[in-house]
Amino acid sequence: MDTNDTIRDGTATRRETIKYGGTVALGGLLAGCVGGGDGDGSGSSDAAPTENSTDDDSTEDGSDESDSEDEADESYTASISPVGDVTFESPPETVFTRLTHHADMAFALGRGDGITAMHAPDYYDGLWNQYVERLPGVSLDWSGLYSSWEPDKEKLYDLDSDVHLADPAWLTQLEGWEREDVDEIAENVSPWFGNSLSDRHQEPAGEWVDGYEYYGLWEQFERVAEAFDERERYEALAAVREDLLSTVDERLPPEEERPTAVMIAAADIEQIYAYTLSNPGFLTSHTRPLGPRDAFERSVESGSVVDFETILDADPDVILYLGGMEPGTDMAGRRTAFEEDPVGSQVAAVQNDRIHPQGARYQGPILNLFQIEMTAKQLYPDEFGAWPRYESGPYPEIPADERLFDRQRVADVINGDL
Repeated sequence: MDTNDTIRDGTATRRETIKYGGTVALGGLLAGCVGGGDGDGSGSSDAAPTENSTDDDSTEDGSDESDSEDEADESYTASISPVGDVTFESPPETVFTRLTHHADMAFALGRGDGITAMHAPDYYDGLWNQYVERLPGVSLDWSGLYSSWEPDKEKLYDLDSDVHLADPAWLTQLEGWEREDVDEIAENVSPWFGNSLSDRHQEPAGEWVDGYEYYGLWEQFERVAEAFDERERYEALAAVREDLLSTVDERLPPEEERPTAVMIAAADIEQIYAYTLSNPGFLTSHTRPLGPRDAFERSVESGSVVDFETILDADPDVILYLGGMEPGTDMAGRRTAFEEDPVGSQVAAVQNDRIHPQGARYQGPILNLFQIEMTAKQLYPDEFGAWPRYESGPYPEIPADERLFDRQRVADVINGDL
């Protein structure tokens, strides 16, 4: 019998039988029962996960090992909007993701090798590895994964992931996905556990509107960590972030002394997208804490297409160039495009050689730490140490006394050395 057919008709496959002791919950596999469904994101973190093990292959009364494990295992519950409460029988090992903030979260929790899908895997594998290069003893390989920007439902059956770190409210905005489709995957494969509309506080469509909750990047990471029974890893990384933010807060100059800045993205210099730096949502989770002044003064909507004249009118002190850290990007050539244009060359950031690379806005906790550090140096070199003039290669090797967070500590947490 085909494995997918076995899953569809509700019969536990060998994977579920081993992992969950053959128990099937009412309304779906206990691998991930979606509780409530009201999307208010409340009430799940109170159930403390318990780790159990058995020392012997059998119990004293002669029952076999699987019976012993059934009795010892305890489920735990985590919660996230818009899904609600989700019950897990054991921590997920294989992970479907759609956007890279979720892939980074799984990676941070030691599940990088368990990721089964993500958006543009080869592109983001190259970009993330630019940063991972600076984490001793840590490796990452996302190349060749299923590209899940517009996922096929049948492919999710084939991937058979233990959890889907993706937002069902966003997924149902895609052609071919309805509420019944996401419910089917949750029941027959594994639960959804993700939130993406917090990126810029987008409004969900239709039935998802009521009770949809927005999270900061690290608030969502905490909930994802609960889903993986990885509270200790989360707390260790959160402590690194708190130290980093404290350092930033202590050294930030007064607001009136801060530079004006814009963020742009342009594969082709003929079409430049501009992004503001203080909008709500996790896309600005590395720029908001640094408080640069918006060069556009809110006259340009984030994500708009602009030209050199619009940028000159804003005349930013600093230009942050999205994608500039991606392998193969010609940062020198992108600077030259500004320098050789009669209008672009007049911009203050160009004249003062302050066009700096950025990584990605859809960042998770690991990329967020690096991007707070790099952006602090790009905006405030006198306070945080100068950012090297980057043209290619991995994240620059910052002198030890100028680093704003402990690389070794982050590497140890990812590798499980707590």
